[in-house]
Amino acid sequence: MTEKLLNHRVEGPTCAPALLLGPSLGVSFALWDEVAPELSLTHRVIRWDLPGHGGSAADLIGPGATVGDLAGLVLTLADSLGVERFAYAGVSLGGAVGLHLALHHPERLSSLAVICSSAHFGGSKPWQERAALVRRGGLAELAENANARWFTPGFTAPELIADHRAADPQAYAACCDALAGFDVRERLPEIAVRTLAIAGRQDPATPPAHLREIADGVADATLVELPGASHLAPAECPEAVLTVLRAHLDGEAKRGMQVRREVLGDAHVDRAQARQTAFTARYQDFISRYAWGEIWTDPTLSRRERSMITLTALVAHGHHEELAMHVRAARRNGLTPDEIGAVLLQTAVYCGVPAANSAFATAQRALADEPGPDAPDAARDGDD
Repeated sequence: MTEKLLNHRVEGPTCAPALLLGPSLGVSFALWDEVAPELSLTHRVIRWDLPGHGGSAADLIGPGATVGDLAGLVLTLADSLGVERFAYAGVSLGGAVGLHLALHHPERLSSLAVICSSAHFGGSKPWQERAALVRRGGLAELAENANARWFTPGFTAPELIADHRAADPQAYAACCDALAGFDVRERLPEIAVRTLAIAGRQDPATPPAHLREIADGVADATLVELPGASHLAPAECPEAVLTVLRAHLDGEAKRGMQVRREVLGDAHVDRAQARQTAFTARYQDFISRYAWGEIWTDPTLSRRERSMITLTALVAHGHHEELAMHVRAARRNGLTPDEIGAVLLQTAVYCGVPAANSAFATAQRALADEPGPDAPDAARDGDD
């Protein structure tokens, strides 16, 4: 039996780094309509609907649901799309899902953006009362005052108000249950994922103080306040949200470039950049952002371990020019010539003696030409 998934939309190149966008309570992924297409130029953007909202089935959650339940549905969606690691941005309840992921599944996140959200939502009582109200009488009454809760005076988004009216009351109430039980204030210092907190300066639901609390509690966090923005900032101030998110996401490419230089050396990276053309620019950005900004920075493995794995993979596939470059990289990552020799000896068993013969010859030349980390390369450099 096929597992039911959250309704979602995927935009952008399949090979680009993944970015998941989470919605606020009461609206569909249309909340991101003015932002997602622009972000999809550089990312594989995946936006999803809460249960009972937009196109998601209402029975994906039930009474007593938790933010952890919603986070589980998001991970199931990511797994179904083959997405192992991703950047995440979420609004309000969607932001709470992001905080839960950062605490319980940090290995899945490359970065986090929490927008008009909070580490707690004012205690359980208001949400229990709202859940009871909706279960009794539906969403008509709440939809009537949605503008005041979501937007600054004079602004509206009719399609989002329509989403509110069309949401399933039972699923909406279950989402209220999730908000009622959510409080991670004491655990914020445990979050190690690079985090951006975006506050709407005129947001009555999650005022800037709530986002400041997140930024103060998370070690690697930045706070940005948006003037003229209320609770649904991506709909009301899309350009401002887009600008801040782009800067945050570009941090992955910048961090990746730094790691790339540390591992491969300035001389190699400078040559690769000098060879860059309009045709290869997007590939170079992909390498810096994904390979070096996400994979090589994942703390699960040390750089020494990653070098040993990389050497083995290059031997197995016969990529000798890349192997020479990564032999020198392995030395920068702390491997001794004896350790590199031991790795290549291991490849003789599992990749074959002929492959190891060529690998030892290539490695010997690379080590012989290694007076310093920025020595000229003996062979043509690869572009990674």
